[in-house]
Amino acid sequence: QVQLVESGGGSVQSGGSLRLSCAASGYPFSSACMGWFRQAPGKEREGVAFITSSGSASYADSVKGRFAISQDNAKNTLYLQMNSLKPEDTAMYYCAVSRYVDCTGSFGYWGQGTQVTVSS
Repeated sequence: QVQLVESGGGSVQSGGSLRLSCAASGYPFSSACMGWFRQAPGKEREGVAFITSSGSASYADSVKGRFAISQDNAKNTLYLQMNSLKPEDTAMYYCAVSRYVDCTGSFGYWGQGTQVTVSS
């Protein structure tokens, strides 16, 4: 059974930093694409950052230069370092796994989410 458990969310002021973690189990994550998504109230879910099985990262334009995705295969853990946070980054953040190793397909497994709130 695949399990993804996010942690690290919280409330910070604008300009602050947070690091999200996603502890994963039940899947060969070294052979998967992993990603972070977010959804703000009243808005559609959007992809934030992705990392392929080979370690290639990609980001939404809105977070480029501020967020960094990484993974520790030995710990089966995915991270999202978020710096220079803005109020518009406020959302529920989810990690997800896709069996499409180059991140071109759908994500079949999702965590329960962790809330990030950025105040101005």
